[in-house]
Amino acid sequence: MSLSITRITRTLASVVVAGVVAVAAQQASAQSLDKAIATQGEADKAAASSQKRINEIRDRLQDAASRYATAIADAESLEKYNSQLEKQVKAQRDEVTSIEAQLLEIETTSREVQPLMQRMVDTLEKFVSLDTPFLLEERSGRVDTLQEIMPRADVTISEKYRRIIEAYQIELEYGRTLESYDGLLGSGPDARTVSFVRLGRVALLYQTLDGAETGYWDAEKRDWVVDNSYAAAVAEARRVAEKDGPPNLLTVPVPAPKEARS
Repeated sequence: MSLSITRITRTLASVVVAGVVAVAAQQASAQSLDKAIATQGEADKAAASSQKRINEIRDRLQDAASRYATAIADAESLEKYNSQLEKQVKAQRDEVTSIEAQLLEIETTSREVQPLMQRMVDTLEKFVSLDTPFLLEERSGRVDTLQEIMPRADVTISEKYRRIIEAYQIELEYGRTLESYDGLLGSGPDARTVSFVRLGRVALLYQTLDGAETGYWDAEKRDWVVDNSYAAAVAEARRVAEKDGPPNLLTVPVPAPKEARS
């Protein structure tokens, strides 16, 4: 009986020891698992931190690359802009040079044109005084106006030149027109109103208003000559000039041609 109790005791002791060992093993395994989990957690945190730093570095690199690309694009744009500005500045300098040359040319031309225009006016004045004496008041007044505006600074050179050319054109037109008008013949108390007939610059005739006297301008004598034989011709010329009928053949006194002097 005592042997059986001893065996039972030993068996129970063995079971207890085994249980204790099993419990200890379970505790050790649980501690190892917790430690492993803790280690994995720390590794995950470290990996997450590393990934965060990697992401930050990547973002900084991408931002730097973007800024670099932007800077390169800006530099190229500025280079093209500067090139265009250089071309514009060169064009403006060339234009300024051209304008300066034109101003100098205008100044030179102005110095040359002024005396030329004055000679044109003086020549026109002399021409009118020596020409057949028709419309003398009108023609002399036109020349006097030109002489008046020539020294004026408020009248532009172009305006002076325009009026001189206009006066020359009017004088040129006189040479190819037929005209009849009333005017004074003579001067002072002997002046009288007559009808003049001008055939270009070929002939200038007159006739008193009552038709009693007819005459013409003698360019060689530079005087008026009474010649009533031209009375019918003057009357016909007046009719044609006033468009009171169709043109007709007119007989007028014409100076004989002279031999040119060499």
